Amino acid sequence: MSTHLVELVTTAAETWPDEPAWVFDDTTAGARETLTFAEVDRRTRQLAAALAERGVTAGDRVAVMLPNRPEFPLLWLALARLGAAMVPVNTGYRELDGGHVIAHSGATLAVTSGEFADLLRTVAPGTALREVLTTDELTATGPAPEFTPTPETPTNIQYTSGTTGAPKGCVLPHRYWTTLADDLATEFPAVSSDDVMLTAQPFHYIDPQWNVALGLRSGATLVVLDRFHPSTFWQKVRDHDVTWFYCLGLMPTLLLRMPESPADRDHRVRAITASAVPPELHAELEARWGVPWYEAFGMTETGGDIRMYPRDHDELVGTGCIGRPAAHREVIVADSDGTPVPRGAEGELLIRGTGLMHRYHDDPEATATAFRGGWFHTGDLARMDEAGRVFFVGRTKDMIRRSGENIAADEVERALLLHPAVTGAAVVAVADELRGEEVKAYVVLAEDVDPEALAEFCEAKLARFKVPRFWSVVDELPMTPSERVAKGKLREGDQRAGAYDRKAGTWL
Repeated sequence: MSTHLVELVTTAAETWPDEPAWVFDDTTAGARETLTFAEVDRRTRQLAAALAERGVTAGDRVAVMLPNRPEFPLLWLALARLGAAMVPVNTGYRELDGGHVIAHSGATLAVTSGEFADLLRTVAPGTALREVLTTDELTATGPAPEFTPTPETPTNIQYTSGTTGAPKGCVLPHRYWTTLADDLATEFPAVSSDDVMLTAQPFHYIDPQWNVALGLRSGATLVVLDRFHPSTFWQKVRDHDVTWFYCLGLMPTLLLRMPESPADRDHRVRAITASAVPPELHAELEARWGVPWYEAFGMTETGGDIRMYPRDHDELVGTGCIGRPAAHREVIVADSDGTPVPRGAEGELLIRGTGLMHRYHDDPEATATAFRGGWFHTGDLARMDEAGRVFFVGRTKDMIRRSGENIAADEVERALLLHPAVTGAAVVAVADELRGEEVKAYVVLAEDVDPEALAEFCEAKLARFKVPRFWSVVDELPMTPSERVAKGKLREGDQRAGAYDRKAGTWL
């Protein structure tokens, strides 16, 4: 097992030099680019040299804001060669959420494309950011300095929505990625050099990143789409002879809504891994494409933790079971004191093992809370059967899960309160058949403001997927004795009744 990402790159280049490592397939632009394992090694060395000449050294943090193009993973691996950490910036972020990531991470350099350069320069004042570069400005005149990472050298400050407040930065070391890659190569799904993987998620999430690590570890080719296109997804699977892929959130549902085709079973896929497979659709997904779908659970903080294995598959289809702990994980279901509850009882899902995040960046209190008692507290409710298989029940966190995106209610509330007319705000989840949950805002106003105007204000501050769909204007918010918003009362009854629905463009 390799101990760091740089070793994965060099070993892959020596073992499979002329084999395709990555295929970037941009459906929107109609372009395709292939890099061999040897080219990945060469180009990451060149980028490492260029970054070093810009002053990047071990311990530095560099923000990367790019769409799905080869420069994103190349920069990640180049920074790993220098002992520096990448700070991925969601390409949907705007001034408020993007500015938070730049300021909080302490990034000193940002690398981006022309479409995002102005935004990064706008948020730079008052942060540690000293320069914003586009990828075509990164050239080198000499070789990169030598640096040998340890397994615990940080590679990422990966921001993820926490239980409250702005996104938290997870400090992820090399061991996080090598542990996950080694597990997926040696355990199920046992990805090897005979496989072709595919990812359609944006690279600022961890999924394409661990796909890169897995490809380097196994010799499998990774196909990267510009984004998820339901209407062409399976055609891309066929075009590239894909054998295994991972998907999550709304993707399975949207795929099922595409028209059936005689070519549905004309593919080489041997298995599909997915998170949050709708239980009522699980059997239908398998019948449609003639391939088993395996549920899995993981978090940005912890990597890959729990998955369904072939020996359990047939029994568990449609049950909502997320599987058994991975080989490198211990899992318990516990009460509020951290004591395991009896099998079959509900409690909080706790995790520990090799290759978890080090900490939340610059947030010792949140770190201590998350790791109290020596276990990582997921904030998710679960139960475990007598065989040790885990069933997801729900969440304890004040978070909205919309189309696979985690949205902290507190972050949206803080954005709303920046509007001069908003004197109070509370954000909750509304159940939705298509997206799982939608965002609902209750606002107290000092003067009349149209909900569309409030939504447009939010869109200038936050990623579009965080902007509330439903709006209710209230005279006051219900409060608890401790002067917190009593969100339980807001969730009572039909939350859509009387609300403004942006999608429909009308009051309900």
